[in-house]
Amino acid sequence: MVSRDRIRALLVRMTSLGIHRDDLEEEFVRGAGAGGQKINKTSSTVRLRHVPSNIEVRCQEERSLTQNRYLAREALCERLEKRRAEALQSSKAAVARKRRQQVKRSKGVKAGMVRDKRQRGNVKALRKRPSAED
Repeated sequence: MVSRDRIRALLVRMTSLGIHRDDLEEEFVRGAGAGGQKINKTSSTVRLRHVPSNIEVRCQEERSLTQNRYLAREALCERLEKRRAEALQSSKAAVARKRRQQVKRSKGVKAGMVRDKRQRGNVKALRKRPSAED
């Protein structure tokens, strides 16, 4: 059984993520996999779909319907948090990439690059076979 404190904490977490009860489609279906007659008779598996984000979660970890409902909502919150964190990280990476592209190289760095390029060319030229004229 899930305690009331845990349910309240989950509801607070859901509201902070912007998940409303109206946005959720909940369906109770029969389970799949091992479990025999019990799993084939009872519809304790919860399929939870968040309509705005189109995230679907399926939970059949416990035998109890209420525990599966709680676990499905928890998994939905985790997936939404993960998706938002990835979006935030990719936007930060795009800003950093743009900033690095706009940084101008100093004269010393440019001169060093040219010097290194010439030196590499000289090393490669020394690898050639000697001609009859040398």
